Amino acid sequence: MSRRFLTGAVSAGLVLVLAACGGTTKNDSTGSGAQQSTAAANPNAAAKEGVKMAFLPKQLNNPYSDIEVSGGKTALDELRGEYKLVGPNDASASSQVSYINTLIQQQQNVIGIAANDPNAVCPSLNQARSAGIKVVAFDSDAAKDCRDVFINQATTQGIGEALAKQAKDLSGGSGEIAVLSATPNATNQNAWIDVLKKELAKPEYASLKLDKIAYGNDDDQKSFQEAQGLLQSFPNLKVIVSPTTVGIAAAARYVSSSSYKGKVAVTGLGTPNQMRAFVKDGTVKQFALWNPADIGYLAAYAGVALSSGQITGKEGEKFKAGKLGDYTIGASGEIVLGPPTTFDANNIDKFNF
Repeated sequence: MSRRFLTGAVSAGLVLVLAACGGTTKNDSTGSGAQQSTAAANPNAAAKEGVKMAFLPKQLNNPYSDIEVSGGKTALDELRGEYKLVGPNDASASSQVSYINTLIQQQQNVIGIAANDPNAVCPSLNQARSAGIKVVAFDSDAAKDCRDVFINQATTQGIGEALAKQAKDLSGGSGEIAVLSATPNATNQNAWIDVLKKELAKPEYASLKLDKIAYGNDDDQKSFQEAQGLLQSFPNLKVIVSPTTVGIAAAARYVSSSSYKGKVAVTGLGTPNQMRAFVKDGTVKQFALWNPADIGYLAAYAGVALSSGQITGKEGEKFKAGKLGDYTIGASGEIVLGPPTTFDANNIDKFNF
């Protein structure tokens, strides 16, 4: 999906963004900051070939993460770089630290990380940066003092506002809702939920009640059990909002085979292939997502641009990202991919990822 298509799809339709992949509140950091380069960016510098970039997602064998890192490999193939994939099998806060330390020893040029916890990885990331390794956070941010740039799927404010709007629309404007998140420390999840709470405090949302925020730890079985627990604990629940692809699929699977089907709405971020059956059987009316592969693709181009000296991570710097076009770095090193697409019964068969 091109950015042009995504923009058109969102402006023409609804922007539903309730799920996808994890982190903790931003802007905290742990450990001493790494030495920052004082060199100025040279946007006309040639892109280096042979850049070694390792991707460290929140966990391996996660359908969403698998799609993300596949985009990174595609980009590095285009850029004639060297792609590496490492990561834990669980999404715990400290599970990524040992991998960062190994990547430092292997003298990678760039580390791309979707942080399970923004602070737990910070000391090791700063060691990497002190060793001259560039750090690109993607999808789930590390503390801003521990990375060079952050590839964000969409703006935090926009996602949180969309969460609130979808909850209101699917509930009919009133009633009880619950959130099924990833891990308690997930950076993006917590930031989105914080905006959701602020939206729910506004007068236009006064008839909605947030019963609970549950955590499935981005594990399918635990997310399934948490969804079941929410519905047993809150029999009047109208909507489960899941800001994680694992959570939305697990919640939809439970509701689809229960007496709650048709009574409780499930919404969030998921991939079309993952959610197709639940849309077609009526369990899920709509959900949303950006193309996850584009996140990894953009992260790789940003990593090579950093390694080549085309950018340093400062606000206002520009670089080219292959098929995605031109990007400008925003405040605190944030690079926003673009708006997501809403999927429903009318368009889901047009997508295959």
